[in-house]
Amino acid sequence: MSFRLFSILLLVTLFSSCKKDEERICATCTSDLTATFEVCREADGTASVNGENTETDYDTYISGLQETGASCAN
Repeated sequence: MSFRLFSILLLVTLFSSCKKDEERICATCTSDLTATFEVCREADGTASVNGENTETDYDTYISGLQETGASCAN
């Protein structure tokens, strides 16, 4: 009986942790050179800008924006 309960809890944990990985995290960015835009972390870890995937790692993309003077906030 305890093995069955353990198995059920393990499955629930695995499925709930996978769901968190699929969530999009978005930030609104502003710059003196551009209009306000949205940058999101896609499920595969890449950044998308206004819905267009950049094929660039999200953290790398955000760092690059900040280096050029953009400000991004969640």
